[in-house]
Amino acid sequence: MFYYFLPLAFHKDLVVENPAGLPPLSILVCAHNEVENLQELLPLLLQQEYPQPFEIILIDDRSWDGTSVLVKEYQMEYPNLKLVQVKKTPEYMSPKKYALFLGIKAAENEHLLFTDADCRPASTAWAQGMAGGFLDNNDIVLGVSPYIQIYGFLNRLISYETFLTAMQYLSFAKRGQAYMGVGRNLGYTKATFFRNKGFASHIRSLGGDDDLFVQEAAQHSAVQIVIDQGAQTNSTPENRWRDWWRQKRRHLAAGRQYQQKNKFRLGLFVLSNVLFYVISPVLLSMQYQLLWVGLIIGGRYAALYGTYLPVARRLQIPLPWWLLPLLELGYYLNYIGIGISVLTTKKVRWK
Repeated sequence: MFYYFLPLAFHKDLVVENPAGLPPLSILVCAHNEVENLQELLPLLLQQEYPQPFEIILIDDRSWDGTSVLVKEYQMEYPNLKLVQVKKTPEYMSPKKYALFLGIKAAENEHLLFTDADCRPASTAWAQGMAGGFLDNNDIVLGVSPYIQIYGFLNRLISYETFLTAMQYLSFAKRGQAYMGVGRNLGYTKATFFRNKGFASHIRSLGGDDDLFVQEAAQHSAVQIVIDQGAQTNSTPENRWRDWWRQKRRHLAAGRQYQQKNKFRLGLFVLSNVLFYVISPVLLSMQYQLLWVGLIIGGRYAALYGTYLPVARRLQIPLPWWLLPLLELGYYLNYIGIGISVLTTKKVRWK
């Protein structure tokens, strides 16, 4: 825990001493019937303070809600906004991956930055902050994308799950063992994309345009993480358990294609924590060697608080200390339930 996670609390992003040295940038957004979100997102993207020429590529993935009309209206004022329309997805191909492929082909610049239609850049310096990760010839940039805080335990649980996921993939990447990123805030070069043959190895899988791609591409690419708050994106979480469950089933389904070493590391992490909650009550109920049992449990929580809270502060993700044990228990119970659901059913829904 300390070896992998704690260094993240002291991570410093690369300093952009000369913003004029940043590369020209293409920002890509794939949207399927997201016109309401785009009405908020497009102005925020167009207002980005970027010192080099940049373009925004909106990929309209089979929308019928007026997405293309909205984009064409903006194009009359902003020539750096480009529209790519997908009329039909080829059979047996992931719709989003096919749409992203077309957008990447259309990009004029080598350096690409991705986000989703329901995300919002945390500042006008978001693009500059993320592009700073490309300095020193880095090929892949992993960013942070927490969810907006709203009232309710579900939101607290989603925020905790997002924090835990971010802490894992960022920490492993910092140790040179990158295995995933999140498409809500991700960057890589066109050369990296085509060197990896795009999404070819998992083109039929609905998910994985971010994690499965990063897992493969990171094996022969230089990876950098960017975690400063101004370089983050925020999005509104699901507000119904059913919708969140469906979303997490899709994410876990992509995990079937993780490499064995990544499955082992992540599985060991989950298993050790689950066993703690299974074994601890049993040992306490036996009332045998309570002092030692209490010391072990107390030591485990001391390590938990001593690691999670500093990392959460660095990532600027709220993590209430008083609710941490309950959030952790709720997370692992849901993880087990969603995992069983993924293993017992094959169909995973997409938009």
